[in-house]
Amino acid sequence: MTTETSLYQLKRPARYLGGELGSIVKDWSSVDITFAMAFPDVYEVGMSHIGSAILYQALNETPWIAAERSYTPWPDREAQLRAAGEPLTSLESGRPLADFDIIGFSLQYELCYTNVLCMLDLAGLPLRASERNEQSPLIVVGGPCAFNPEPLADFIDCAIIGDAEEAIVEFCAAMRESKKIGEQRSALLNRLATIEGVYVPSHFAIDYQADGCIKEIRSLNPERTQVRRRIVADLNTAPYPTRPIVPFLETIHDRVAVEVARGCTRGCRFCQAGYIYRPVRERQPDTVHKLIDEALRHSGYDEVSLLSLSTGDYSAVEILMQNLMSCYASQQVAISLPSLRVGSLTPALMEEIKKVRKTGFTLAPEAGSERLRNVINKGICEEDLLESTRTAFELGWRVVKLYFMIGLPTETDVDLDALVDLSAQVKAVGRGTQGGADVNVSVSTFVPKAHTPFQWDAQISHAETLERQNRLRLALKKKKLRLKWHEAELSFLEGVFARGDRRLGAVIEQAVKLGCRFDGWRDHFRWDLWQQAFTLADIDPSWYLRQRLLEETFPWEHIDAGVTKDFLMHEREAALEEKATPDCRDGECSHCGLCDFETVLPRLSDRTRLAPVPAEEPADTEAITAEPLQLPKIRLTMSKTGRTASLSHLEFMTLIHRAVRRAELPIRYSAGFHPAPRISFGDALPLGVASETELVDLELTAPCDPEQTAELLNRELPEDVRVKQAELWPRKGPSAANSLATALYRVPLPSGLSIDLEQRIAAFLAATEVIVGRPKKNRCINVDLRPWVEDLWREDNVLWMKLLSGSPLFLAAHLLEMEVEQVRVLGLCKTAIELKETESSVD
Repeated sequence: MTTETSLYQLKRPARYLGGELGSIVKDWSSVDITFAMAFPDVYEVGMSHIGSAILYQALNETPWIAAERSYTPWPDREAQLRAAGEPLTSLESGRPLADFDIIGFSLQYELCYTNVLCMLDLAGLPLRASERNEQSPLIVVGGPCAFNPEPLADFIDCAIIGDAEEAIVEFCAAMRESKKIGEQRSALLNRLATIEGVYVPSHFAIDYQADGCIKEIRSLNPERTQVRRRIVADLNTAPYPTRPIVPFLETIHDRVAVEVARGCTRGCRFCQAGYIYRPVRERQPDTVHKLIDEALRHSGYDEVSLLSLSTGDYSAVEILMQNLMSCYASQQVAISLPSLRVGSLTPALMEEIKKVRKTGFTLAPEAGSERLRNVINKGICEEDLLESTRTAFELGWRVVKLYFMIGLPTETDVDLDALVDLSAQVKAVGRGTQGGADVNVSVSTFVPKAHTPFQWDAQISHAETLERQNRLRLALKKKKLRLKWHEAELSFLEGVFARGDRRLGAVIEQAVKLGCRFDGWRDHFRWDLWQQAFTLADIDPSWYLRQRLLEETFPWEHIDAGVTKDFLMHEREAALEEKATPDCRDGECSHCGLCDFETVLPRLSDRTRLAPVPAEEPADTEAITAEPLQLPKIRLTMSKTGRTASLSHLEFMTLIHRAVRRAELPIRYSAGFHPAPRISFGDALPLGVASETELVDLELTAPCDPEQTAELLNRELPEDVRVKQAELWPRKGPSAANSLATALYRVPLPSGLSIDLEQRIAAFLAATEVIVGRPKKNRCINVDLRPWVEDLWREDNVLWMKLLSGSPLFLAAHLLEMEVEQVRVLGLCKTAIELKETESSVD
């Protein structure tokens, strides 16, 4: 079994292939620094993280840096690696992570910490920084959780606090210089610590009081007592990827994503992102449009997402939406705004959003009562929320999703009752409208975060969370409303680590040893193992959820996020007095302490930099869905070999769809609410089966030369997928799936085959029926294999199967007396097909 075929036994082998369009492979002999970008979650999640994509480009644009990717392997792949004694490797070059100069982890969520340690262990590296040697890679972390990296302090060498686009290249330059002069690790860390935004945990010592609270955080370097957050001053000139990596499989956010703004000054007092990403910095709308245009052209995606903490607050959102909708409507490109705020939903913006109608419209009131929304400085009133949802229903949305939090400071039963009443009112305003009145309610538990006004407040206990969830569930059920909630155990653990200290490192280490992985995934979370880990480390986790004293020293006291502690304390006082703090983007400065008003200051976009584009005539859109006059199809004969044999049929279809878009072929679309490209495929190949003859039919809106079509597509396809032949095909001719008469499969035989294969072939061909039990879901059904087969024969160490229909894997497994999964790794290949009657054969 080769490494490639061993992937066929995994749930989603495409996670581990590499070689995606847009990925960059450099010759290590021509670079000075190698950087493994390690994302501590599964591939589909990591590939959806735009911050990683930004850093991947920033690093690889530097000629002397090679940046490659790695993700936490799913449990089936982890077990496979451990059983084979193989290390975790990068996707680009397949090199072990331990061979890199730097391994960088992006910390997006506290419940990814066990995955960080799992990846270090799979790389063959000691978990604790103090146990690694001079030859070990440098371990650095970044992301929002790096604003309190203390629970991981014993395992990492450095953290980059804040925006990393510029800091990461400076970090690598310091590493490069250190390598050149042969510095020891201690000297390298001293060098790195001089870079603004770089935190070295070993340069600080923590002293504790008898009651467990922190007595003092001592800097071992008197000249550097705090680490100030790094800020990219001008987002409009910051690097941004326009050649995104295009995955083979569907990811969480499978689209072009463009960050239109960074930072939010709405001042919601629970929101860590609103404080650690200040000030507001917007990209100019013409820059955004250019980035989108290039990314669509290079990726083949058919959807664009405009990203920010609150996209509706983007100064040029209306003109940008109008412009994008006008430019891309005829190309069947959808535009989405994933983060909308009630106060930012103007009638004009709602009109634009309705053109890309989705099944659900999501709003986040956060709290049910006006009083509690004042406490958290949400800045929206009940009337605005009801008006926005009424408009959404009238414009045709079928479902409104409402997000709330429970356990907010000062919350009472009255606030919970108000949550139920508000949800019921939202349902009521939709009755009789075009969209209907379906409302889903979701609640999560409030988790106090570092660098926010509520960092002093207590988090409600596990038992209180369950009680409040049950109260809401019963009350909403009476109103005929559905409730979804975040598991109490996950919120509890998140709260422990969000305000945790270095002593929690022992708990994380124990949890990893016990088998904790993917703690943010409910199907993998093991509350029992975490409880055991806390017991073994002799730590009471509930202690970390307590109310903090105003004079208490926080574990993150030496991390300067830019917003002063005095301002946060003032905001907490305002919360208790139910006073609002206005948004400083349009009003007076709130004196949070961040801006110097020379380099660091709010930078808003200029609406006038993007001219309105007239909407295209409806006929242009209809032309791509209308029935063709007499244009023939183009039939492609394609090969799918090598690593792409690991793709499922759906993944292969997506690959072809995107290649067609990149090649700018005039493809026809189906009519209806969700137009789809008119591309038809032959029978689905089982995962792990290669093919030298796959049929694909294209319906076009304009004549195209077949040879030129093949040439254009081959430029856009991975090397393991080729168009071998292209020809005109009758418009009403048989589809690709209905054209096949037989398919010939080559089955390499395993060594040491003990059965008499020739005798089994003869008996099979002589039989009138061959009834075999085949597992299907949770039962076994009887299948007659004989009608599947036209001919079988053995030639040296190859079994040849000429099939009329059916699964080549299941048939080969029967003939070889093996399990289907054992056959899957043999390397089956479809080598030829015969077409029905008047159609020619293809070899």
